[in-house]
Amino acid sequence: MMTKRNWSVPVILVAGSLVLVGALAPDAVVQRRRQMESNNSLIAEALNKAVKEKNFVEIEDKCKVIQENMNMVPDLFPRGSLAGNSRAKPEIWAKWSEFTKHPANVTKAAQELAAAAKAGDVASIDVKFKALGEACKACHNDFRAPKPVVEEFR
Repeated sequence: MMTKRNWSVPVILVAGSLVLVGALAPDAVVQRRRQMESNNSLIAEALNKAVKEKNFVEIEDKCKVIQENMNMVPDLFPRGSLAGNSRAKPEIWAKWSEFTKHPANVTKAAQELAAAAKAGDVASIDVKFKALGEACKACHNDFRAPKPVVEEFR
């Protein structure tokens, strides 16, 4: 039988762990966002190359990855995950319903580009690729701060 005193140690350990996890969560989220941003940059480069080369299978594959990534976006921005070294704007949380529409727009654009690639419709691929870029850019314009300017020291 545990006494009141014996219960205090596990309770303190659990409470301390929760505080630690809460303190580390924003950094972990920012790190996941950075990884996704890096992955998206690589996907965008590969997709651009595939469009130029008219590699329809590669276009479809990259569009599928984009769609999968867009499904994760809302989870990467939980409340309180704004960190000093993040380019996420506070407007994400102030305009949450508007923010969460953007991944759906990007997903739709990626689906349409993939369908054009599957059909081998070269003219439509160019139009749909541009639309995908605009869908990405719309979210970045509204909810992502520009990269900081790095001054050179002489």
